[in-house]
Amino acid sequence: MSRRSPILVTNQTAFDEMFARLRAEPRVAIDTEADSLYSYYEKVCLMQFSIPHHDFILDTLSYKNIEPLGEIFADAQIEKIFHACEYDILSLKRDYNFSFANIFDTMVAARILGWKQVGLGSILEQHFGVKLDKRFQRADWGKRPLAPELIEYARDDTHYLVRLHNLQLAELQQVNRLKEARAEFERLTRVSWSEREFDPNRYATLEGAKELDPVSLGALRELYGLREELARKQDRPPFKILSNLALVRIARTQPRTLAELSALPGIGEWFVRRHGRDALRAVERGQTRPQKHLPKPPRGEPQLNDNASRERYAKLKEWRKQRAEARGVESDVIVSNDALIQVARAYPKTLEDLETIPELGEWKAREYGEELLRVLNGGK
Repeated sequence: MSRRSPILVTNQTAFDEMFARLRAEPRVAIDTEADSLYSYYEKVCLMQFSIPHHDFILDTLSYKNIEPLGEIFADAQIEKIFHACEYDILSLKRDYNFSFANIFDTMVAARILGWKQVGLGSILEQHFGVKLDKRFQRADWGKRPLAPELIEYARDDTHYLVRLHNLQLAELQQVNRLKEARAEFERLTRVSWSEREFDPNRYATLEGAKELDPVSLGALRELYGLREELARKQDRPPFKILSNLALVRIARTQPRTLAELSALPGIGEWFVRRHGRDALRAVERGQTRPQKHLPKPPRGEPQLNDNASRERYAKLKEWRKQRAEARGVESDVIVSNDALIQVARAYPKTLEDLETIPELGEWKAREYGEELLRVLNGGK
């Protein structure tokens, strides 16, 4: 690929030219940039596309009529190449309701191949001698105008992906792992976006919460709710309002005045000026309504509620560990934790039963089915 300047797309004419070029290619490298570090309601701010000889940077905040791209994402004849695509796909489904077919994820491929380094920067440096500039990893992609160095940085996330795809495709074929990779790629096209819901009890998971007395814990509960309210109103990530450490520190010390609040480390003066009195009132509410017990933390993975299923799960984990070590990959490349839990709970008796477990998927059910059934029935 040449290193001509990327084409910045901000209007209809430039979009039409880009779309025509992408539509004519058998494969297109894609990435997105969002403003999750700077907004409560995160959104896609840039989309990057690379094909041989051309790199495009689509400014989705300046040009919004991008619905035609849905044809490319859904077209099974065009291979879409991403690196670590799950977040990109979720974001594009959330913002544009796009659907996806025929993707190739270079990070997933690296993991299936057992590569020790799977970050894009490490891969490109090792295989192509390219060192990516990491200065802008936390850039505010929602800020305009875009600085030239940010455009160059964004371009590099896709510029080498077609070349990397070709390298990995050949290696996957050589080690007979392409079907496995294709099955995982297909699963990723089906991930679905679910709206983030605020859990008022999640304050119980903050570091230091378990050590608080009931009055301080009540204050933390109220402060946690206040932070969320302010973040929503200001469209800022909660951690940009107050850090978790600052929340716990305020709850523990229970300041009574703005001066006492301001004296605490990690509390910005802007916060004291704008929201200090709100924070003091939150502390007061906590004092009048102490939290005597930690609420149950948010549920994570599905739980195993009986000894028999827990025992099956332990055996399945040991099988997976040995399988992964023998192949030289991470354990979840073999089977994900969620899938193992579902298998342990369902206790399938046949290969057909295994294939009905969505978390496992048909390919893994066929590939590992007999081994899984043997483990479940006391074999090794």
